[in-house]
Amino acid sequence: MAYENLIRLAEVMNKLRSPGGCPWDAEQTHESLLKYLLEESYEFVESVESGNRADMREELGDILLQVYFHSRIAEEHGNEPFTVDDVARGVADKLISRHPHVFSDTKAGSAGDVLENWERIKREEKGRTSAHDGVPIGQPALSLATKLIYRAQKNQISTPDLPHREIAPTEEALGQELLALIAWAVEHGIDPEVALRKAALEFRDGMTREESR
Repeated sequence: MAYENLIRLAEVMNKLRSPGGCPWDAEQTHESLLKYLLEESYEFVESVESGNRADMREELGDILLQVYFHSRIAEEHGNEPFTVDDVARGVADKLISRHPHVFSDTKAGSAGDVLENWERIKREEKGRTSAHDGVPIGQPALSLATKLIYRAQKNQISTPDLPHREIAPTEEALGQELLALIAWAVEHGIDPEVALRKAALEFRDGMTREESR
């Protein structure tokens, strides 16, 4: 398996960023590029949902460009520079560490066991003391709530009450229920994203209180 184009991409990015290269590329910062990283990620999601393989390849390339671009900017940092090779080494080391059932003698009989090992190793590596440590608060409210509840379940912390009426445990049924709730919120002038975010953050604070007992 050849990887010469990964090296070529690094060389192209270096030329664009270096003196005599592209003025626009030279002006960019980590902060100015964040919107493109989000945009390209959403475009990749759309390509997966459409099943268009050509679009998937193109959008993955755009995401990869963001990794190389940010890494090239990071090389210029005065005190803590790093390169795209440092990034690749770090994630490779992480994968080895987080998969002891593959690279060591730990046993994992199911995908659930793998996830539990991953979370445990991650918590130990980062010295986390709370179940919600490391959950990005800036993510969309639905993914934030999902992650917080997942962490709570894995750490035997109380989770929100289940719906008062029975809902079929299928994606279609849940999607229709969520859509109906959003329609109700819109009708009553409530922003569902804001409402869910507030509830998720209150739940996170409740997790902290329960852990401190």
